[in-house]
Amino acid sequence: MGRAAAWSAGLAASAAPARPGAVEKGAQPAAARLGGPVFGAGSDPERLARAHKQLGYAAAYCPPARAGDLDRVRAIRKAFAREGIVIAEVGRWVNLLARDPKERKANLERVAEGLALAEEAGALCCVDIVGSFHPNVWYGPHPKNISRECFDAAVENARKIIDAVKPRRAKFCYEMMGWTIPDSPDAYLELIRAVDRKAFGAHLDPCNLINSPRRFYDNAAVIRECFRKLGPWIVSCHAKDLAWKIEMNVHFLEVRPGLGQIDYKTYLRELARLPHRPPLMMEHLSKAEDYAAAAAFIRKTGREIGVAVS
Repeated sequence: MGRAAAWSAGLAASAAPARPGAVEKGAQPAAARLGGPVFGAGSDPERLARAHKQLGYAAAYCPPARAGDLDRVRAIRKAFAREGIVIAEVGRWVNLLARDPKERKANLERVAEGLALAEEAGALCCVDIVGSFHPNVWYGPHPKNISRECFDAAVENARKIIDAVKPRRAKFCYEMMGWTIPDSPDAYLELIRAVDRKAFGAHLDPCNLINSPRRFYDNAAVIRECFRKLGPWIVSCHAKDLAWKIEMNVHFLEVRPGLGQIDYKTYLRELARLPHRPPLMMEHLSKAEDYAAAAAFIRKTGREIGVAVS
């Protein structure tokens, strides 16, 4: 049975490297790989890859495809490799903690298919959130989202997905969240140890960890802690920014990179220290012009601190 077909049947059956140091003088210049969505390029893999190259991106989200569609997946892998663009991640945004057993099973299969696609396409990872016990909103807040029950379910689901696919290179990751685990670097470390699979990696989005004024004001310390504790496992990162909308209670608002208070100098410095160069992927903007402005800010910030961003 081939790898693309084996994951479904497998689902039904169901030493970390040392912390990388700083870039030494005389070594390869500090660099970070930037990526984001492209607009108006259609679905042809070669055209898509060229569009990323024209924007100066060195990383990309995996174009739409299904595991087992070997012709399309092969075309994607070859086209992006030809342009020197790494495929950062396959997103599978579903609720792995859905209350309905049939929905939960279907969602597990969907994510396993995403991990199989990542493996076939040469993507670094497949990513989802842990999920939510909220009855109506798949990613919504709920008291049980930070419970031991949630932690145990997250471990079980990660093992099922990884063991079903048995990837040799691609990783499965949970995205950090402010109201469900992993909601801190330590919570992520605990998950990594509990899942106990080489194919389980870490996905970094510092904005998603900013859930208090202390973390907002000292987000540079949050970022440094993430890289210090999770660096060897980080396979892909997200680039957003946060502003504080002044109301009678705390309300952080996602904004374009450069329009908020996330310390991108610290973010880029820490990212450039990782020898495996996880990509930095912009997201959640609505227009090509916004992505261009975000990329310009990130590249300008990189130049100011000696980090080449491509």
